[in-house]
Amino acid sequence: MPANTPAASTTATSGQSSPDQPPAEPASTDAEAPLYPLPPEAGDDTLPLPLPAQADGDALVAQAAQDLLGKAQVLQFFQLDALVRRIVATVDNLARPLAPAQLWPVHPTPGRFSAEQTEQGLVIAQANVARYRPLVALAESLPLDGAARLYRHLYPLFQQAYEDLGYPEQYFNDRLVAVLDHLLATPEPAQPLRVQLTPVAGEVPSLRPWVRYEFADAALQQRSSGQKILLRMGADNARRLKTVLAGFRARVAVGADETAQRP
Repeated sequence: MPANTPAASTTATSGQSSPDQPPAEPASTDAEAPLYPLPPEAGDDTLPLPLPAQADGDALVAQAAQDLLGKAQVLQFFQLDALVRRIVATVDNLARPLAPAQLWPVHPTPGRFSAEQTEQGLVIAQANVARYRPLVALAESLPLDGAARLYRHLYPLFQQAYEDLGYPEQYFNDRLVAVLDHLLATPEPAQPLRVQLTPVAGEVPSLRPWVRYEFADAALQQRSSGQKILLRMGADNARRLKTVLAGFRARVAVGADETAQRP
């Protein structure tokens, strides 16, 4: 159940997309005509060229995050090495079957996934839901207007990292909006959600059974990595996080056919 699968590098993974997932490749195919361009607001200035080296860019983003959220919060929750590449790769991977934790820009949720036996069968334990509350609270503390201004200012760093991941003709903000829409479309099934242990052939002992849980509902198990994260964090946490995601989307998805409605 937890996304702890190792990965060799920060290259975005590829995979088949289901009908309710965005396509594996971004929707736009022409870097000159993005679906959701990022026009600067009055007084805004985009990071000038030439861009800083990767390490300097990561330090710039980390410092900006500290200014926005506070140093203690950033040091507690974020993995600061290769920060820009981690952000871009994870955004891209959240709509795919696998989003390796080794690439996340945030530390994995402390503790272990847990399940409990009930009259409905084996379900996600309420104690597991509590593990996600600090991360949700961090997201809710984010000043969305300031975060959007910062994103626009630093956007060239994210765009360059996206191109370096293998998308030289694609626009990262288009992919971000598509993934946000995908996450916002996560279903809200009745709780609690039943789970089961993935069968293991042979008599090899399972030393880490907490990583073997999967949804008993095959349709939920086929969901993307990002949607499954929202599902297993519990309905209340998911709704609260979706509110933050919708608010940020309204600030960065202002295309020609969009009307910005800011929650």
